[in-house]
Formats: sequence, structure tokens, C-alpha cells
Amino acid sequence: MKRKIFSLYINIPKEELDTFDEHIKKKDAEFTNYNTKNEFEKNYQRLVDCKVDYAKKIGVDFTMVENDTKCAGLNTSYVDYYKWMREFYPEITSYNIVNFFKIHLLYEFAKDYDEVLYLDFDVVPNTDQNFFEVWDLSKGVCVLNNNERVSPIQKITERTQTIRSPNAKYYNAQAMLIEKGLSPENDVINTGIVGISKKHLDQLEYFTNFKDELKLMTSLIGESDIFPKKIADFFGYDNETLFAVKLKEKNVPVQWLNKEWHYFFDNYLFIPSTAKLIHAINKRFDLIWRKLDA
Repeated sequence: MKRKIFSLYINIPKEELDTFDEHIKKKDAEFTNYNTKNEFEKNYQRLVDCKVDYAKKIGVDFTMVENDTKCAGLNTSYVDYYKWMREFYPEITSYNIVNFFKIHLLYEFAKDYDEVLYLDFDVVPNTDQNFFEVWDLSKGVCVLNNNERVSPIQKITERTQTIRSPNAKYYNAQAMLIEKGLSPENDVINTGIVGISKKHLDQLEYFTNFKDELKLMTSLIGESDIFPKKIADFFGYDNETLFAVKLKEKNVPVQWLNKEWHYFFDNYLFIPSTAKLIHAINKRFDLIWRKLDA
């Protein structure tokens, strides 16, 4: 059984970062994307090292993919992928290109590996346990769902969501599934940590009819006979929205990661000792290093 762990760090130029949270950020606060860029640059080496160390501990191959990386199993670099996306899908932001690229990389690595674990760059391992031994990937894709963060439509306002909020992703996926003549029920997928086998990647068919999927996404932005404008205005080109749709459309089995194996470090500045993969949504790496160094 050949297994691979990889992570992705793309240093997007500041002028290409979208300010998606402009309408909700507090006065004098920094845009989320600007803060993310700064924190990644400040903590770059340790964020790489912690993933390298984890892969060594469990005896699994690791690859750190960056802007110009061309390595074994990869037929293209991010630079090449970016140019291709810009040519054929100019409406897609750099942020979304990066997130589609990480799904593309799952397929690239699956050409040479039976099972693949993807970790966002802001994920910090805090365990010696082997992910692939704890989670049997033959039973289904391993991801976290953020279903508990979805609000009823009547409680949502323009000031309570962004294009990246769970609400936007959930209702956007609903709209896509309805257009496909399928049940609108879906799960809000978080692709910050993804464990998947080659078999289930093939079943997912994520990039099959990709052009048509993006056309459908475009047609739904701000326009819907079912959803109010305050919802449809926040539809977009989110990789997790399409992932949710594909899981349902292709009937791919899923195993939901628990809080130990995908600890969502966000509003509550507390990290339990049981957290094995810490996903720093809030980018408070200083608190994570303090916890690990204690």
C-alpha cells in the first residue's frame, strides 16, 4: 500500500488577494486574506517542518507543493495551472484557483499512490499516530463537515455571511443539486484535511464536466427562482461547494473526521490535548507553538 501526504503553499501576490470580507470586517481590522498571507510568511518554516516531521514519524512519503514545484507524480506546476485557469476561466479568483489546484493534486498524486492525505498549510500535526492506520480509507473519503454552522435562511443577512461562509456553500450546493434534478440535501465540506483513496477519487469524478459545472455556478450567482437575493448574491466558485455536490451526485461514501483528527481552531482560543491535527482557521500560530512547546 503506497501512501502520500502533501501540503500546498502558494504565495499569492497581495494585489491578487480578494477582500471578500470587506462588508463585515471591523473598523481598522485587516482583511482576512492579508492577515493569512502575513502569518504564513512569518511561520513558513515551522509550518513546513511540522508536516515533514509527522510524515517521517509514520513512515509516509511527503511533498510540499509550492508555486513552481514540479516533482515526481506531477505533470504540471501551479504556475502552469494558474496560466491555464486564467486563460479558460478568467472569472475565477487566484484564491479559488489555488483551492481547485489542491483537488487537482489529489488526482496527480493518486497516479502513483493508493491513498493520499492532504493537509492545508495552516494544519499542524500534534500526534505520532498514523492517520492511515486509524482511518480505513477503503470505507470512504475522510473529511470534516461544518453542518452545525449553517443558519436557517430567515436568520441570514448580508452582514452575517461571506462567499466563504458555510451558509453560502450549503445553499449554493443545494441550488446546484436542484438544477441537476437531485435531492438538495448536502453536507458543508471542509477540504482543509482530506484523506482519500484512488478508488474514491475515481468515483468522485471531480473534474468531469468541469467546464459545465463552472457554467452552472456562474448562472446561479445572484439569480435564483428558489433562493432570496441575500443568499444567491453569495454564491460563487468554491471548491468545497463542488466537492459537496459531487459526493452526493456520485454517491461517494464518506467518513466524518472527528474533533481529534480535524480540530477547528477558530473562535475559541483553546486547544485540547486530544487534538491530533490542528486546523488554524484563526491563524493564531503563536498559540499553537506555545501549546506544542509546553
